[in-house]
Amino acid sequence: MWIFWNCGSKKMTAEAIPSTTRNTGSTSHVSSSRRTSKSNQSPRGSSSVAASSSNDSNSYNKDSWKSSVSSGSSLSSLRESLPENPHLYDFKEIFSATNKFLSNKLFSSSSSTAWRCVIRGDDVIVFQRKFRRPIDAAELRDRLLVICKSHHSSLIKLRGASMSGSYIYLVYDYVKGASLADCLKNPKNPNFTILSDWMSRIQIAADLAHGLDYIHNSTGLEKKFIHNHIKSSSIIVTQSSSLNAKICHFGTAELCGETDSSLERDSSKPNSRFVKFEGTRGYMSPEFQSTGVPTHKSDLYAFGVVLLEILSGEEPLKYRQEKGNYVRVSLIETTREAVESGGVRRWMDKRLNDSYPEEVAEKMARLGLECVEDDPEKRPDISWVAGRISKLYLESQSWTEKMGQLPTDFSVSMAPR
Repeated sequence: MWIFWNCGSKKMTAEAIPSTTRNTGSTSHVSSSRRTSKSNQSPRGSSSVAASSSNDSNSYNKDSWKSSVSSGSSLSSLRESLPENPHLYDFKEIFSATNKFLSNKLFSSSSSTAWRCVIRGDDVIVFQRKFRRPIDAAELRDRLLVICKSHHSSLIKLRGASMSGSYIYLVYDYVKGASLADCLKNPKNPNFTILSDWMSRIQIAADLAHGLDYIHNSTGLEKKFIHNHIKSSSIIVTQSSSLNAKICHFGTAELCGETDSSLERDSSKPNSRFVKFEGTRGYMSPEFQSTGVPTHKSDLYAFGVVLLEILSGEEPLKYRQEKGNYVRVSLIETTREAVESGGVRRWMDKRLNDSYPEEVAEKMARLGLECVEDDPEKRPDISWVAGRISKLYLESQSWTEKMGQLPTDFSVSMAPR
């Protein structure tokens, strides 16, 4: 299933949740009145100051500096002034925008359903998910206020949410692109992929690593988050000047209660406890499969699997027929075999046409294996992983310049040919 996204316009409404806490990085929701105010405060935005600057540039700079100080437009106060309030949508608004949940359904699975629609003039995607535990509007509001402060180029922005019964409806920006899973697999023509050059793949790996590092470790957020939905189908590949990756569903685990205690009492057996967990086959770490409790380390495990997908073009788990029987093939196992036997080149995606720095590719494969260690304590921190990938990216750039390669343009047709 292809999922196409498009960044809509961003504007404040009277229904936005009031808050004294603002985002530190985005200018996307500035209201017209606030934009006017900031324009008057800016040295380049004031006509009177600009006029005086033609006569005395020193006076212009001095007056502008005084104006900035007196208006409190230092960097920190400017950040505080940027409205980034999430919305608590009325369920009727969601119901109407999706045409009673009958129009523009993108996909439906056992855990979620998604629709593309327009809400308050913005092109968005609405995800329906079940709550893992009951949550009231006040708690939802508090969690949204923290999550919507996030701002990173590798994260798709959460606008707000709505509740109805045991379901939550999460409203995200609609970004044009295609899922990483579909870019690699390309159901219409498996022999072709838009990710046919090495730099596009390592760029995507770097985007994902830094995005996950932000989720886990950003000092700009009041708490450290767990994503719990890292997989190739939840990553959107977009194009600006190059191919880039954006992570979907940031905040979903927190808002649905997935990061709360997963041990729940079985009502039919008062003295017993059981574990409920949800995950995707091939991406679940051993400890998550046994406990159902998501952690930063289980996120890193899933990231490691995605990294191996990027390199090999293969799915995490598949079955092949041998002598009339179906044999389970694990991407992690085939990677280990390739690294130990020195056969990384044979293991890499053939659609790269052997055009990549072999030493860098092997280092990336080994890095992916470190992320999927069975023992979570042996897995590295995502900050270290992101730094390592950045270094390998620079090595790849040097290799590309020597080879004279150019990135593949995203306009190339992905249809059969």
